[in-house]
Amino acid sequence: MPMTVYCGIDWAKAHHDVAIVNDSGGLVARLKIGADAAGYRQLTDLLADAGDNPQQPIPVAIETSQGLLVACLRATGRQIYAINPVAVARYRDRYTVSRTKSDHVDAMVLANILRTDMAVHRPLPNDSELVQAIAVLARAQQDAVWDRTQAHNKLRSLLREYYPTFLLAFRDARGGITRPEARAVLAAAPTPTQAATLTPDDLADALRRAGRQRGVTAEADRLHQALATATLHQPPLVEQAMGRQALVS
Repeated sequence: MPMTVYCGIDWAKAHHDVAIVNDSGGLVARLKIGADAAGYRQLTDLLADAGDNPQQPIPVAIETSQGLLVACLRATGRQIYAINPVAVARYRDRYTVSRTKSDHVDAMVLANILRTDMAVHRPLPNDSELVQAIAVLARAQQDAVWDRTQAHNKLRSLLREYYPTFLLAFRDARGGITRPEARAVLAAAPTPTQAATLTPDDLADALRRAGRQRGVTAEADRLHQALATATLHQPPLVEQAMGRQALVS
């Protein structure tokens, strides 16, 4: 009867530490591999030497569910367990007195998590290539939303420091300062000093460049009045610097 073994991989950007343990927790093999094709070949050779086969592939625990290494391992049909790093840190106390992180120790910890507690962890689903591709796009969409929200919050915080009249001008507009019209007006007048020089015609031109077609004159008049409101100013050079920063936010 073949020996039951488990593999743990401590993932890093430049290299990965691999540990294979048997069903009593003894170390069967360990290896540091590169994060490239050669490293992956070394990993598959190590798994094969430890008894890996198509009928009973060795399960693998790793701290991430993404990346080329995980994709290649999933393609082999083996069970891959993505273990949360917080959980790994808690398990680490079982195997070492020191709480200092070590790549080799963490690889051992990951392998032992499967040995002792595989039943309480769920392997990554055996998704089709299409499902995995959809997941990539879904993550990209979510990341884009988060990035846009973060950029919006940073810009709002910056404007609050030197250009509150701009925030007030678009406070009640749907989308606020993320609207194309707001971006066009900010490009035309990135500081309150410059905004005070804009005429209603200037603002109407900016609105049209942003794609607005209806109510342009009325909106230009409203913005002209809002941006012409007396406000406190940063020192001139500081205000100009903040305006440049706002344009690249």
